Amino acid sequence: MATMTDVARCAGVSVATVSHVLNGTRPVLPRTRQAVLNAVEELGYTPNTLARSLVTSRTRSIGLAVSAISNPYFTEILQGVEAAALEYGYSLLIADPHDDPEHERKVVQLLHERRVEGVVVAPSAQPRELLAYLGRHQVPAVFLDRVVGDFGEGGPRFDQVCAENTEPTALLVAHLARLGHRRIALVAGRPGFSTTAERITGYRHGLAGAGLPFDERLLVHGDSESAGAERATGDLLSLGAPPTAVVTGNNAMTIGALRALRSHGLSVPGDIALCCFDDFAWADLFSPRLTAIAQPGKEIGARAVQVLLDRLAAPDRPARTERLSCAFVHRTSCGCPDPAAVHGTRERDPS
Repeated sequence: MATMTDVARCAGVSVATVSHVLNGTRPVLPRTRQAVLNAVEELGYTPNTLARSLVTSRTRSIGLAVSAISNPYFTEILQGVEAAALEYGYSLLIADPHDDPEHERKVVQLLHERRVEGVVVAPSAQPRELLAYLGRHQVPAVFLDRVVGDFGEGGPRFDQVCAENTEPTALLVAHLARLGHRRIALVAGRPGFSTTAERITGYRHGLAGAGLPFDERLLVHGDSESAGAERATGDLLSLGAPPTAVVTGNNAMTIGALRALRSHGLSVPGDIALCCFDDFAWADLFSPRLTAIAQPGKEIGARAVQVLLDRLAAPDRPARTERLSCAFVHRTSCGCPDPAAVHGTRERDPS
């Protein structure tokens, strides 16, 4: 197995120069750098990252805890995190907390014990144990997608990166109201998630802006999953005066709502209009094509890595929360003619 000394000999430079090239610790002339990289390639040299971490006390690794297996939206975020980590020379350790508070704390502890330099976490609805662990062990952390409170005066604060939720949800409701709908329902996510609360706020703002009253019977919870949304949509359809339009709070619940509508023999948008928060890869393949709010998942993931690296570089700087804008994707499930045939599929304002 080739050593750093072998690389130095092959490139005609010192071992220290090889170290500077591989670790980026000091500027090296382009010609010298290329000679070292050529020698690395020729000899098949692989740095001993474990030995390096023992010397430097740095592993150049990041832990990511998101429920990517059960939620396709987090898969897109994972792609953004992975790409950014690779760009900055960090490896990625991934764990799925299953949106369970106890399991969440355990997987973050395991990541920490594997000496990751920081963690990126999509927190559960009750992250008290997680916050306590991160604060107690002073683990650099960035929360993504969902924001959390401090849980008491003087409690820990963490950097957070998420999408805008309130205004985009209000936009969906306003669009449906402009189409003449007066009974617009929301299938909201799991109580306790900040995303759920913010989208409910947006729903109510959209109703108020359209001069429509809030009817608590038209606000149901689908628990952020397909089966829950199917049950909740069934409850809406059983009302004496069911809604004429439905907004779903995430992609999994959109699938559940569509199942419920189909089981009741209803067509979209002929019998009932549908708009959803979360665009996803196959939304454009449904018939009808789904009108949706598209979150910038990859950008959120990449930005979370950048914010974490900023935290590692300046541990004492104030915590910050960053929100990224969403896009309105105007298709046909809302009952409009196909906008793609006229002016493309993505618009900021459907009016």
